Amino acid sequence: MTTKADPAGTALRPARWVRTRLRASPSAALLTAALAFVTVLLAVAVPRVTDRNADAALRDFVRQKGIHATSLHFASKARPTDTAAALDAVDRDIVARVGATVALAPDRLAHGTRTETNPVYNPGYHRVSQDIPPRILLIRLQGLADRVTLTEGGWPGPAAAGAPVPTVVSREAAEAIGIKVGDVLDNGSSGPDSRRTTVVTGIYRQNDPSDPFWVGIGCPNRPCLGLDAEHGNWQEVTGFVDDGSVGALTAWSPSVQNFWRVSVDPAPLRADRLERTRAAVAPLLAGPEADALVTATGRADLRVVSTLPVVLTWAAERYRAAMALGAVGPAGVAGVAAVVLCLAAALGTDRRAAELRLLRARGCSRGGVLLRLLGESAVTVLPAAVLGAVLALVLLPTPRWGFAVAAGLVATLFALLAFPVRAALLRTHPRRTGPWRRLIGEVALLAVTAVAVAEVRRRGVGHPGRGADPLLVAAPLLLAVAGGLLLARIEPVVIGRLAALARRGRGLIGFLGLSRASRDHSGRRRPSALPLLALLIAVTATGFGATLLDAVDRGRLSAARLATGGDVAVSVPGYATLPEPFLKAAGDLPQTRGATAVRVDPRALFVGADANNYTKVTLVVAEPTAYAEIARTLGAGGFDPAKLAGTPGGPHTPVPALFSSDLAARLGAGAPTVHLSTASELRTTVAGIVTATPALPEPALPFVVVPSGPAVERLPELGRWTGWLAVGDGLDPGRIRSLLLERGLVEPTGLAKLISENAAADGKGDHGLPPAYAVGSSREYAAQLAADPLQQAAGRLFWYAAPASAGFAVLAVLLTLLRAAPDRTAVLARLRTMGLRPRQGLALIVAEALPRTLAAAVGGAVVAAVAAVLLGPAFDLSTLIGAEAGDGMGPAVLPVLLPTAGLALVACLGVVLETLVAGRRQIATELRAGES
Repeated sequence: MTTKADPAGTALRPARWVRTRLRASPSAALLTAALAFVTVLLAVAVPRVTDRNADAALRDFVRQKGIHATSLHFASKARPTDTAAALDAVDRDIVARVGATVALAPDRLAHGTRTETNPVYNPGYHRVSQDIPPRILLIRLQGLADRVTLTEGGWPGPAAAGAPVPTVVSREAAEAIGIKVGDVLDNGSSGPDSRRTTVVTGIYRQNDPSDPFWVGIGCPNRPCLGLDAEHGNWQEVTGFVDDGSVGALTAWSPSVQNFWRVSVDPAPLRADRLERTRAAVAPLLAGPEADALVTATGRADLRVVSTLPVVLTWAAERYRAAMALGAVGPAGVAGVAAVVLCLAAALGTDRRAAELRLLRARGCSRGGVLLRLLGESAVTVLPAAVLGAVLALVLLPTPRWGFAVAAGLVATLFALLAFPVRAALLRTHPRRTGPWRRLIGEVALLAVTAVAVAEVRRRGVGHPGRGADPLLVAAPLLLAVAGGLLLARIEPVVIGRLAALARRGRGLIGFLGLSRASRDHSGRRRPSALPLLALLIAVTATGFGATLLDAVDRGRLSAARLATGGDVAVSVPGYATLPEPFLKAAGDLPQTRGATAVRVDPRALFVGADANNYTKVTLVVAEPTAYAEIARTLGAGGFDPAKLAGTPGGPHTPVPALFSSDLAARLGAGAPTVHLSTASELRTTVAGIVTATPALPEPALPFVVVPSGPAVERLPELGRWTGWLAVGDGLDPGRIRSLLLERGLVEPTGLAKLISENAAADGKGDHGLPPAYAVGSSREYAAQLAADPLQQAAGRLFWYAAPASAGFAVLAVLLTLLRAAPDRTAVLARLRTMGLRPRQGLALIVAEALPRTLAAAVGGAVVAAVAAVLLGPAFDLSTLIGAEAGDGMGPAVLPVLLPTAGLALVACLGVVLETLVAGRRQIATELRAGES
């Protein structure tokens, strides 16, 4: 081969293939780069977002469990020879060995020595029960001076032999008991000739009473209240001693324990290393590491307990279940993206079909064509893919990157090879493909889909402890693909029939649009299935995800209603009762559909057929009509209120009652009797058997429900209402709390007052109500369940997937329009010469694109509903709901209809915009063909 020389004698080298091709079609190169950038960006970003959400949810979950549940608690019996220095050395050994396994929270580590409580017999100190003296617990706590401030007196010194043990107590405890600085506390005798005594050298206050450090360390702020219904009640204070008193504590109390609390720091925990972390913690509790600690510390009785492995196991099960559910949305996005890449490859192949056939005709091999096109793709795809991957890695930092990079590589390879492989397979002489090849492929896909659906229904998805099985996660996607292929066979026939009907009309636009929609741009009878498939997968994935999230919301509200006992539930302490003004005002609220006052006696006894056999039960007294409405709304123990309609009678006349199913075997021929905690008796008759009841969301005992009218008539004491239940749309718990504050409070006295004051000091009041007064709201409880970060993370994956799927679907529609643009432009140009107006041209394009778009949208909605029917019962939504879920999910109209209409509208708007922007310019260019 010779090269032509220019006049200067220099040889002209052939232009480089890649540069020439990119310069010839820069818009196609930019589109390919943009598509690769977005695809790889999403492929890398989704795993990174998943990892970040999982880690944040894990740390929040562990942190919410509290310091006690997430710590390792070491203990050994104190010895008279123990010193503070020796115990500090043991602490260093424990912290070093545990810290080598898991990260620790230094500000929450605690160690010291603790005694049992001893009574304080001093006369004049305050007593809750006259016969029960207050008690004191002594603790030596390392680092006490850094966390409290001395307000009176001085710090305790070392205890001398035979002398009282010096200690400091809190200001609140001293005021409650009546202790003063310098008091010598008489703690009883430790032997025939010796007395245990304690001297109070100072009063302190806590720097931060809410610091989690204080959890489990006695009663450092105020006295604890000990309750014993049989022997009496007492107050208990905690005194802190000096490091030099460690040995003296063994003489002061018969049982003294050294303790070390090693708290795990939740911040470094990672969801992907939960199993490894749990396996590392387990030997510290029972195994070689525990034995090594015993040897290193020289304490043979060193024991360790912790619930941390249980917390980590629970967290791991929740993580796997949530990720299995959350992966359904991204799987749909991956399917749509793959279809769009294939569609873009087909568009590029059609655009350059003549050029590629010419290369093959001139002797270029199929491998040579593949290499040339691979070079083109590499120049456009690789830089965009690298940019997208780096951007996702930088903007979404997380410690692990392996899966994200692997997903990015797969997306890059797909974007890189889609066009070259599709173009290399282009035949020099086109020939019609036999129908059997497509049929065999579709049958194989249907078989795989059937297997996936059967496996999902057999094994389930989202069960705690089970991970994300790719086949199960891809089941909705496979259903969408199968539905798309089925629609691709039906849709051309239906649109062809519609075109035949339109031909009989007077207008030309509808007939031409439908005729072109039933064929592809080359005039073949069956158009490409890829655009239809892309839009249908997007609608199916979005509709299925919306159905799942709607089922989660409905299940969460149902669980919240069951846990609350209605939409709003009021409960009062045992010393109080709900007055009539409050009951009337709350019941008259316009939002209240059904409301009743209830009395719950949790200490009743049931006597059935065997008069000598008593069963502990909970007695519920309620107005039957309203209570039946509440039970029907909650789906918990529904009954016919007419069955509880009692007749007037004396104290021994039986009243109709509902019995729990576990009491059914105990019911005899006679009238069952319920013995109340007040020693009264109530004779009953069997009106029905129920499995649940609204007033007892989680009954610990069997229960009996009686109507309020007849029951109160027999026993007036049953009219002291301890609660109020109501259902109704829009019930405002804040309004109920205001009514309770205005008309429903009872001032406590005696022990009840002391309990209430202690609870108030601990911040246990509810929204400004006194302690033990509570107004529960199903709406608030549902919001509390929804605040779980793990649920939010899984839900966000679905909402992230919806716009991504919609974007790819719109891109598929636009690529379809671009693919048919040359042929459509030529037709419009010819029609323009025949008098077609611009508006009619726009209507023709819309009539061509709209049928397939609507068919895909409707088909996607149908497939989403079918997927909900086939797969819904197998989905365990308990992890996403935050409570036990009874059934899975079923089809719902609105969650499927909204995304379907939205995607169809977006796709149609994309068609109109593309026509307005590019249509006129292309037509004008076509009409001026040959002018130059």
